[in-house]
Amino acid sequence: MKSKKDHIALFIDCDNISHRAIEGIISELSNYGVVNIRQAYGNWTKSNLKNWEEKLLEFAIKPIQQFDYSKNKNATDILMTIDAIDLLHTKKIDAFAFATSDSDFTPVVMRVQQEGIKVFGFGEKKTPDAFIAACSQFIFTEKLMATTDEVPVVGSSSKKEVRKTSEELKRDKWLVKLLKNAHHQTMDEFGWSNLADMGAYINNKSSFSPINYGYKKLSTLLRVMDTYDLYLDTESKQMSVRDKNYKV
Repeated sequence: MKSKKDHIALFIDCDNISHRAIEGIISELSNYGVVNIRQAYGNWTKSNLKNWEEKLLEFAIKPIQQFDYSKNKNATDILMTIDAIDLLHTKKIDAFAFATSDSDFTPVVMRVQQEGIKVFGFGEKKTPDAFIAACSQFIFTEKLMATTDEVPVVGSSSKKEVRKTSEELKRDKWLVKLLKNAHHQTMDEFGWSNLADMGAYINNKSSFSPINYGYKKLSTLLRVMDTYDLYLDTESKQMSVRDKNYKV
């Protein structure tokens, strides 16, 4: 986990993010630092952004007005990109966060990462794979609008999406391969990996977040998956992980 003193800049594309997700977004980012800069972009003369007004006040978010100069061009995206690049070169920012489901922001995310700065991405499940892959860590906003055990599906008042079960996790080939590689690359001669080292390896290789599977912590996901043994050293407070099939 990053230091609480780290400075994070949050850019919100209000045309592509529900106002209901903002509390979860800021709460998640607070685990990594202080969200010093909070800017929300949109044409505030439009009625579809009305629900955002209360959230802007509640979470001290600065609204940035952008009129639609052309029906074929998204002026909001352009302004948001320009402001992010300006901030990249004028302020000391430890991490950027982009809340959008629009793949048009993929280039700016990649540009920020070229400077060695972590980028958190937040978007709906419709978000294109290119944007998800470009982020250091990406979280689906539907998960952030969840209760502890289940997530309302957007557009439905009754259907629920529950946490992934052990069997569902084991059937996810991408997840299984990611965890296996992380464990193999960080384990010692006895087959044990430090959980923090595994997490760091995963963050460097993918946009993975346990939240997208319904879990707040990687350790909880691993316990439910039941493929790895977990051991907590009570003195150092460090957790170790080993494949249950590992043979010494």
